[in-house]
Amino acid sequence: MSHSNIKSVAVNALDGSPFDLAALTGPLLIVNVASKCGLTPQYTALEQLQKTYGPKGLTVVGMPCNQFMGQEPGTAEEIATFCSTSYGVTFPLLEKADVNGADRHPLYAALTEKADADGEAGDIAWNFEKFLVSADGETIARFRPRTEPDAPEVVAAIEAAL
Repeated sequence: MSHSNIKSVAVNALDGSPFDLAALTGPLLIVNVASKCGLTPQYTALEQLQKTYGPKGLTVVGMPCNQFMGQEPGTAEEIATFCSTSYGVTFPLLEKADVNGADRHPLYAALTEKADADGEAGDIAWNFEKFLVSADGETIARFRPRTEPDAPEVVAAIEAAL
């Protein structure tokens, strides 16, 4: 099932309650996150993007995922506590879900149709893969995990989307 509008996909917040992506009027930067990954410090730059561009309409959205070497084993409560105390995360976190495989969340079924700068679509490579979604719900860019959230190409894409 293909979703042209990412914002129409049903998702839940970290606490399990329904979360309406369509209520977020500006562009989204959707990232699969994990608390025990070598890339976890990217939370710092993600939060900075939220602080810098949030007032202009950007929302960073994190989806915890435990599919990469079990690097997100925590409960929803543990994840929330870790993110707020370790990185001061203020952006929304969604319910932990699979981003690859048979039980892939519908949000990621839609996102992974998007190719990265090298033309590669398909499975998420690792934690902290980033998708930029336009205000109208179209996936416009994909950045692989090792691309820092504040890399020039990411910032340029965000600024163009605002």
